Amino acid sequence: MTQPVLSVRQLRVEFSLRRGALVAVNGVSFEIARGEVLGLVGESGAGKSLTASAIIGLLEPPGRIAGGEIWLNGQRIDRLAPEAMRAIRGKRIGMIFQDPLTSLNPLYPVGRQLVETIETHTHLRGADARRRAIALLAETGLPAAQERIDHYPHQFSGGMRQRVVVALALAADPDVIIADEPTTALDVSVQAQIIALLKRLCRDRGTAIMLITHDMGVIAEAADRVAVMYAGRVVEIGGVRDVIKQPLHPYSAGLMGSIPTLDSDLERLVQISGSMPRLTSIPSGCPFHPRCPRAFEPCSSARPQLARRDQSLVACWLYEDVSAGAAR
Repeated sequence: MTQPVLSVRQLRVEFSLRRGALVAVNGVSFEIARGEVLGLVGESGAGKSLTASAIIGLLEPPGRIAGGEIWLNGQRIDRLAPEAMRAIRGKRIGMIFQDPLTSLNPLYPVGRQLVETIETHTHLRGADARRRAIALLAETGLPAAQERIDHYPHQFSGGMRQRVVVALALAADPDVIIADEPTTALDVSVQAQIIALLKRLCRDRGTAIMLITHDMGVIAEAADRVAVMYAGRVVEIGGVRDVIKQPLHPYSAGLMGSIPTLDSDLERLVQISGSMPRLTSIPSGCPFHPRCPRAFEPCSSARPQLARRDQSLVACWLYEDVSAGAAR
C-alpha cells in the first residue's frame, strides 16, 4: 500500500487556561494520498482550521498539541523545533487562506513576493526566479502574467489575487497544500474557477490537497474523500459520492440535506436544530446527541469510536454494538 503524503493520527489540541485545559481537537485521524483532495467539512467551531494550524505549526499560545502524531512523507513533524518547522512550511507544505489580502503584502508587487518565496525555498535566483514566478502565474490562469507580475495586490480582483496566492503556495513544489476556505470570499463564478484550478493542479502535479470548508457544494465539486468534523472530532470519513449520496452519521445527513438541488421535490431544506457547543460545554458521550434526531440510550453517556461501515468510517452508536461500549 502506498505511503500517504500526510498522516494525522489521534491529534489532540488543547488550550491551557487558569481553570483547566480546553480540548479543541480531540483524537482526529486521517490520511491524504498523493494526488488526492481530502475535504474537511463542518460548521464554524468544529476544529477544522485549528487542525490545519497544528499541522503547519502555527498554533497560537495558549494553544498546543497535547497528543497524537503528524507525519509528512514518513517524517514526523509535530515535534520539530520552530526553525525546522519554518523550513517545511512554505517548502513542503503550501498554504492558501480565505482572504488573499492577508497573504499578500500590499506594499510590494506580487512578482517581488513570488520571487522572494522562490529564492527562499529553491535554488533559483535572479532572472531564473523571476521566470519561474511568471510561469507559476501563467499556470494558475492569470492573464498576461508577464505584464502583470509587477502590479500590486490592489490592482487585481479578488479572484486574481487568489490565483496569485495559489502561485505562492506552489512556488516550492510542495508535497501538500492546505487550502483553508479558499473560495469563501469569492463570487460563485470565480469559486468554480478556483476549484477547477485546484483539481487540475492535483491531477497534473500529484499534489495532495487538504481542502477546508463549510460549503458542501465546494466539497461535492472538488474533493475525492470527505472527513466530517463536529466539536473537534471526526464523525465520518468516506468517498465524496458515498458521504453526499448516503451519509451515515446523522450530522453528515443534516449537512448534506442543506444542499439545494434542482431535481429535489423538497419544499424546504433540512435544518439541524441547535448550534455547535462551546469548548467549555461539550456534552458527554457523542457531542452531537443533544441535536440528533436519532439519539438513543448510549449516546449521552458513551463516546462512539470511528469504525468501518461499508466503504466509510463512522463514529455513531447506530452502527456499533451498544453493549460493547457500555463501559466507555
